[in-house]
Amino acid sequence: MREVNLLQDEKGRIRREVLARRDALAPEYREAASAAICARLAACADVTTARTVLAFATFGSEVGLDPLLQQVIDRGAGLFLPFVERFTPPDLGIARVKDLQRDLVVSRMGIREPDPARRRPARVDRIDVVLAPCVAVDALGRRLGYGAGFYDRLLARLRPGTPVIAVAFETQVVAALPESTHDMRVDRIVTEHRVFETPGGRVSGV
Repeated sequence: MREVNLLQDEKGRIRREVLARRDALAPEYREAASAAICARLAACADVTTARTVLAFATFGSEVGLDPLLQQVIDRGAGLFLPFVERFTPPDLGIARVKDLQRDLVVSRMGIREPDPARRRPARVDRIDVVLAPCVAVDALGRRLGYGAGFYDRLLARLRPGTPVIAVAFETQVVAALPESTHDMRVDRIVTEHRVFETPGGRVSGV
């Protein structure tokens, strides 16, 4: 139990530090960096050939993904976004979104999610590629979220072999992250400067 508490404390410390750095990014930089990240994602074969894409609606100081989400919709692929299905245990459902304005509402957590009045829950195991948010990530693909475990539970339900791409600003990439047994790793990291294939930290697109 003591080791678990120490691990959670370390995660909390890293989470606070990285969120402070991300929040401190100048709006002009965040906008330009988000555009660069969207361009890199749009060039990824896993994204451009996917029939179904699970992504996220930007929250707070996260990477602005809306232009890329609109591209996915415009090319006729299925865009799916998560919504909180229940809080105990923390669990996410997913639903298709065809219009970023009409199909989304702001949840009680302040996050845009598929409108409960319009959404039809979909199967996670039919997703071709995932664009995952994160607070921090390292070159081995270890991902740190906001602490509730929502995404780890969601990623665990994917079809085996489904590529998971962490979307982050460069300031969110850290040297190493502590890892719990239930944490799910990512296969690739895309920032405004580079693309990491994990594990091993191979870098391309610099």
